[in-house]
Amino acid sequence: MRALISLLLLLCLPVQAAIYSAPPKGSRLLGFPMEHRVTQGQSLDHIAQEYNMGLLALMAANPGVDPFLPAQGSAVMLPSQMLLPDVARRGVVINLAELRLYFFDNARGRVHVFPIGIGRVGRETPLVETRISQKIKDPTWTPTANTRKEYLEERGIELPRVVPAGPDNPMGHRALRLSYGNGEYLIHGTNQEFGIGMRVSAGCIRLRPDDIEQLFELVRVGEPVRIINEPVKIAQEASGLYVEVHEPLSHDEELDKAAKSLELNAKQRKLLSSPDISETRVQTLLREQRGMPMAVN
Repeated sequence: MRALISLLLLLCLPVQAAIYSAPPKGSRLLGFPMEHRVTQGQSLDHIAQEYNMGLLALMAANPGVDPFLPAQGSAVMLPSQMLLPDVARRGVVINLAELRLYFFDNARGRVHVFPIGIGRVGRETPLVETRISQKIKDPTWTPTANTRKEYLEERGIELPRVVPAGPDNPMGHRALRLSYGNGEYLIHGTNQEFGIGMRVSAGCIRLRPDDIEQLFELVRVGEPVRIINEPVKIAQEASGLYVEVHEPLSHDEELDKAAKSLELNAKQRKLLSSPDISETRVQTLLREQRGMPMAVN
């Protein structure tokens, strides 16, 4: 019954955050494998927006598929199943490697999952444990001196010192300020659909407009926020040992994913040392980095 509720919630809300029933204690597996049949004129970005997923996550799940012109009628795998990050289930958890934000609504036994945009190379989103210090409706945007310089040199745009709220504000209609640093990092909306599920921001966490409005109502000031970088997730489930691998972040934009190093921690290495584990299967998952949990025993 719990699994059925999770699936119904996911299917009923294709343009909002996926809402899952929280798995029982000892389990970290959320959702179900799903696929989408491509209709005429659909790109992977169209499909990602339809199911509110990140574009890069959808591309990783479907290697070899043309992101602009997938074959009409073909099946596209949806990254609708995942493992929870191996951290405490409370408040907001952001896993940069998988470009997802989790909100643990423990009072209702639910987990909300949002695709996000994060800091680009050179303007990385920091790894921190912090809290939400402020909730802001219709925020203004005060670009930093570096940001104003970048806009002027790269785009020929001279930004004002303060951009007022409205349709031209890249922060969207809602923002959640983090208490880390001087408060310069925020979880906020956007006035552009493109870039969700990608490394595009100046360090802030970016959500689609509907998603930030939903998250804004769910969280409170003081809500704990934990930002991690966990490209490999491994969990022992009743049905087997599952491994989920995402392309690791890199400081080199030109580096091919095959050249990016994946490091396993001691707990993960111990789980994979069992004699019933398929080493070939594990190595395939580590190489392909498709971002979906797969059983390896």
